[in-house]
Amino acid sequence: MKPTSIHGQSRLTHALVFALSLSILFYAAGVQTAAAHDVTPGDAGYIQEIWGVHIIPFIYLGAKHMVTGYDHILFLLGVVFFLYRMKDVAIYVSLFALGHSVTMLFGVWYGWGINAYIIDAIIGLSVVYKALDNLGFFQRVLGFQPNTKAATLIFGLFHGTGLASKILEYKISPDGLLANLLAFNVGVEIGQLLALFVILIVMGYWRKSPNFMRQATIANIIMVFLGVLLTYQQIAGYIASTS
Repeated sequence: MKPTSIHGQSRLTHALVFALSLSILFYAAGVQTAAAHDVTPGDAGYIQEIWGVHIIPFIYLGAKHMVTGYDHILFLLGVVFFLYRMKDVAIYVSLFALGHSVTMLFGVWYGWGINAYIIDAIIGLSVVYKALDNLGFFQRVLGFQPNTKAATLIFGLFHGTGLASKILEYKISPDGLLANLLAFNVGVEIGQLLALFVILIVMGYWRKSPNFMRQATIANIIMVFLGVLLTYQQIAGYIASTS
């Protein structure tokens, strides 16, 4: 066997170990919270107790939610996985941000609420969908390619609905509500940009590997697994909450 092949297999092994480690971390994070959009007890108490406009704290809470929202990060990773031009990255991320912002803002403002388990199960399926799309599943198996831009926008709407449903549970004060929601949304977008910055740097180095395509296939298969795991967790939580 040639030395280059040995090195290639070594890199592949390292990638598999890294991906499996991520899987364990995501699973552990999922076990600790009943819903992917859950809010920490401290943040929940703060949301429930304050009155009036608090711009900076809500920007911080929005950024924190995005950076620690593993479902958001997984979907965002799937969206940009095979996007090589910054123009395309900007278009798709903007579509996701638009959908996420619309349903989060209007959902809280008008009191739209969906069972958190159900909406988070759909969000888990969004990760499955995007990973399958990256694997070429729809084109090869089903014989058609769904509109990827429309899918990104639609799933963005679901992601925003999930957050709105969780915020509604904490009965945020109507005093200063609009300003606080806008600040929260600004924070979410800041967090998204920070996460995207890290993802693009990692992807930029990873794509230089001669084994990138093979490793990319494995990574997206693992993403399918994680999405199914998230969905299963939420369905099990919903059944337990209604029994």
